[in-house]
Amino acid sequence: MTSPSDALRAVAVTVSDRSSDGRREDESGRILVAALEALGYAVTGLVVVPDGVESVAGALRNAVEDGARLVVTTGGTGMGPRDLTPEGTRQVITRDNPGLAELLRREGSRHTPYAAVSRGLVGVVDWPSERGHGGTLVLNLPGRPSAVQEGMDVLGPLLGHLLAQVSGGDH
Repeated sequence: MTSPSDALRAVAVTVSDRSSDGRREDESGRILVAALEALGYAVTGLVVVPDGVESVAGALRNAVEDGARLVVTTGGTGMGPRDLTPEGTRQVITRDNPGLAELLRREGSRHTPYAAVSRGLVGVVDWPSERGHGGTLVLNLPGRPSAVQEGMDVLGPLLGHLLAQVSGGDH
């Protein structure tokens, strides 16, 4: 598949206490990596971190510093006391895109009413001018394996256009 995403690096981040300590297999991360690769992205790794603001923010900062153009998280977007992926993401992004986050919730609600519970964010980490033009697009998806696939099905067709815009391309 040839697309603007072919040369772009992506990082997948699973946010889960149970997956990070080995109590549960990371099925959502596996699905996320497969979906990104199917779209033509060079996935440089699957990072698994425990729930929490600092663990999420740290994983995002590391991915941005390593030059990832796309970072997609799975997990930690619900209402549980440790579901703090949006709070960690908010510490790192410089601009948010509530329309895309709402699109994910709306389309997800076609599959389950629980999609409305997701507090996931979509935003951009703008790179400093000395790094060149552009930035990193960050997407938060729920942790349910089917929600990962559904979310990537919704966003996949938009990613090339979004990343072109983040790089300064025309609308």
